[in-house]
Amino acid sequence: MDSPPIAITRVDGVGTLTLARPAALNALDFAMMDALVDATCEFADDDSLRVVVIRGEGRHFMAGGDIRAFAGELGRDADARRELFTRVVDGVNAAIENLVRMPHPVVARLQGAVAGFGMSLMNAADIVIAADDAFFAAGYRNIALSPDGGGTYTLPRLVGHRRAAEILLLAERFDAARALELGLVNRVVPLADLDVEVDKVVGALRAAPVHAVRATKRLLRDSPQRSLSEQLHAEALAFGQCSAQDDFVEGIGAFIAKRTPAFDR
Repeated sequence: MDSPPIAITRVDGVGTLTLARPAALNALDFAMMDALVDATCEFADDDSLRVVVIRGEGRHFMAGGDIRAFAGELGRDADARRELFTRVVDGVNAAIENLVRMPHPVVARLQGAVAGFGMSLMNAADIVIAADDAFFAAGYRNIALSPDGGGTYTLPRLVGHRRAAEILLLAERFDAARALELGLVNRVVPLADLDVEVDKVVGALRAAPVHAVRATKRLLRDSPQRSLSEQLHAEALAFGQCSAQDDFVEGIGAFIAKRTPAFDR
């Protein structure tokens, strides 16, 4: 019996989503698409979580779409292919929306290949930690496709239009150092230190005041669609809501007493 293409665990408020097709470089086939949508939806609705981690099992994060699965559909005529792949991509794109819109901060742990939809998953995360062996490529144009997973939405917002066009239109491979320079990842560490660094970041988020963290993610997410005045008002509302929480009382008290705050766990 085949093992599930996505594995999920919950430990002490941390939800981990593992891409679990290591023999296929965690490439996205149709079964993994469905499992990814289900897993991200499940995590998005779980209010017990403080942090979500996305990782790939084995040597690679995700090498994009499963070309062999795509090849299995080439026997369909053009209209049937159009209908199938439009429906499939519309479906899996829900996973990206789930990650971006879930209240919990999302941390992506990267190693090896990060290509195609793997880059879209990375860009849907809030914080990205990469091993120094990670390498990146859009790759869509090499099989005569346009991007999916929000690639044309998140990428220009992260790196600017010109660099996004270069990454997507030229489909050139680049390394972790270049990804850090472009602002696609937050930190690059030796592969041997990857789990330690991810655990450190996750631990910091896990210990942080949950309402403040969620409000900050929400403000960052929604800011591109707002005017300055609208965003300032949203900040005022969020600030007020945070001030009504017990964590605010604890944070102020700890600051005055010069001790480490013990936020609600």
